[in-house]
Order: sequence, then C-alpha cells, then structure tokens
Amino acid sequence: MSRFKTFASRRMAFALALAAAGAVGVAGALRASDHQDTPEVEIAQLPDINDVYAFPGVTSDRLVLAVTTASPVTPSQSATIGFDPNVLYQVKVDNDGDNLEDLVFQLRFRGKGRNQQVELFGPVEPTQVGSFNSYVKQEPTLRGMTNSMVGTSSGIQLYAGLFDDPFFIDLQQFFRIVPDRRPSRGPLSKFPDPATSFRNPGKDFLRGFNALGIVIELPEDMLLPANAATDPAIGIWATTSR
Repeated sequence: MSRFKTFASRRMAFALALAAAGAVGVAGALRASDHQDTPEVEIAQLPDINDVYAFPGVTSDRLVLAVTTASPVTPSQSATIGFDPNVLYQVKVDNDGDNLEDLVFQLRFRGKGRNQQVELFGPVEPTQVGSFNSYVKQEPTLRGMTNSMVGTSSGIQLYAGLFDDPFFIDLQQFFRIVPDRRPSRGPLSKFPDPATSFRNPGKDFLRGFNALGIVIELPEDMLLPANAATDPAIGIWATTSR
C-alpha cells in the first residue's frame, strides 16, 4: 500500500516562533485536546491523534515534536498495545506560512505489540500534500525498536512507544458543562447537575491511563528554509492515514 487517505489530523496547539538565539516562543495560542472526538475514532483506537506538542530540546538549538495517539490506554492494554502497522503516521511542518506542509516526518511500524520495528523518514519534502499522501522515496533516516531510544543526541533522536498520557482533564465536570458530549452509558453518563466552568481543584480522569507517543528531537535549523527570517514562525501538525 503506497497511497493513503488521511484518517485523523491534529494541528499543534500553537505556532512556534523560533528566535535567532534558539529560544522558542508562543504565537497565536490555541489550547485544545482531541481524545476520541468522533464515533469513527472511538472504534479505531490506534490511529486516533490526541495531542500535538512542540517545545525546546535539551539545548537551545534543538526542538522536540511530540504526538500522542490511542489514549486512553488502560493498564490491561499497556502490556500488549502497539502502533498500527497498516497506518502511515506523519508529522508535518509548514515553514513558509502557506498552511501546506513543506517538510514531513513519516513513520512506519512493522510487527505488532510492544516490540515493533519503527522506521523514521525525514525531515523530507513530501511526495504529496493535503489529504492524500504517499511514502517518500528514500532510505530511512532512523530505524530501531519501539519503546527504546533511537538516534544520536547531536542529530535526530526518536522514541516511539508507551507514555503516561500527559493531558489533564476533569471529565466529570466537562460533561456537566457540555452534556451533549456525555457517553450514552457508564458512570460518566449520569450528571444531573449542570455547570458553567471547571472546578478548582479538578480531578484528573486520565491519571493511570497511558497513550502511544511519538517524540522526535532534532536541531531546529533542519526545519527552516535556507532564507529563513531572523524570527521565523512554523506550523506543525500530525496526521494518520490509511
């Protein structure tokens, strides 16, 4: 299979402004999460994109891109869950402000369960842009096993595997505020008292649940065009495609 239609897409919560000194700032904040947001992804857990993050790496000239999928992963699932080998996982980068991907990272997984092989391609110019995507034609940038660090600290590093879900949400209060999103059955389906705001402190309903995560760290100049401005902005989003 070489041509894929996007199954799920998730844009990063904000655009990044990369200062010349390597610091990362926030431009145009938009904070949101996307766990199991449609019936289709509720019955197809593995390709569901939850959150996309970007933040400074271990040094000021490095950047971390992270994508979580498949949450919530229950404790009983954690021992056997892995990425879908029939899905193309991508992180896309717009570095010229036209809202189209200029560079992509593509990830392919082989095997099933906790011990899969992962191949990372990129950052590289995409073969196609938009909803339809094809594999790029190049050798893998990195190849290794899931749930272990792959790559070098001076170049590109990758960790794809199981993580504690970093997102915090008080689902009980959320369903009081937005009752039409309540599940049709189960303990979170019955909240007779409406609410208009979250409580403080809230209860983290994702505590104890995991997510599959893809974390890439690399020199930030690998994502910028040769003629980048002094303080360029980049857009980052992720997709899963079949």
